[in-house]
Amino acid sequence: MRVSVIIPVYNHQERVAEVIGQVLQLGLPVFVVDDGSTDDTPAVLAALQGITVLRHPVNQGKGAALLTGMAAAAPLCDWALTLDADGQHLPADGRAFLEVARRGERVIAVGNRQGMAGENVPWTSRFGRGFSNFWVWASGGPWIADSQSGFRLYPLPEAIHLGVRARRYQFEVEILVRARRRGIRVVEVPVTVVYQPKGVRVSHFRPWTDFLRNSATFSRLIFSRFFPGGR
Repeated sequence: MRVSVIIPVYNHQERVAEVIGQVLQLGLPVFVVDDGSTDDTPAVLAALQGITVLRHPVNQGKGAALLTGMAAAAPLCDWALTLDADGQHLPADGRAFLEVARRGERVIAVGNRQGMAGENVPWTSRFGRGFSNFWVWASGGPWIADSQSGFRLYPLPEAIHLGVRARRYQFEVEILVRARRRGIRVVEVPVTVVYQPKGVRVSHFRPWTDFLRNSATFSRLIFSRFFPGGR
């Protein structure tokens, strides 16, 4: 069982060092993908030891960053554990994903975030999760409780070759649909969620823009479900 950690980063100078410090306690190889940060994130990463830093010269999106990390990890590892750089995940919860990997079945494991009704959780996150859950299912994907969670375990190299077209946030919902179509089971792992108060929390989610992108992705997936010759 060879597992690496992939952390996509975009303008997370305030939290990324703390997150990486906790991730390193898992004792796994760590690939950090700086997706074209324009703040001091590159300098913060350069000062850290024990990680491999990959960089996009311009921002390409979370999905593109994940694929860059997977491509780098695949020659060395059988699994990729992914989590966000904003501090909402507790890296120690990663040990539950390692137990999934030890079972041997080639599945995608998704962290089901507990406590999403907390006072610091933005309404966009709560609404977006329910919206996404339904449309993942309607597109032919699995019915799960938290299809937007970025805390995940992916089998490598299978995840790279699922034909996912989305390169931004929508990557994480499309890959669930593609996985089910290829017979890869999706399971859930309970994880803790920590949302910082408004004004402290760093989020690059843009409700209207990403809502439209989500709608376009799900429309494409539903079309290809009923018309398999389409993409």
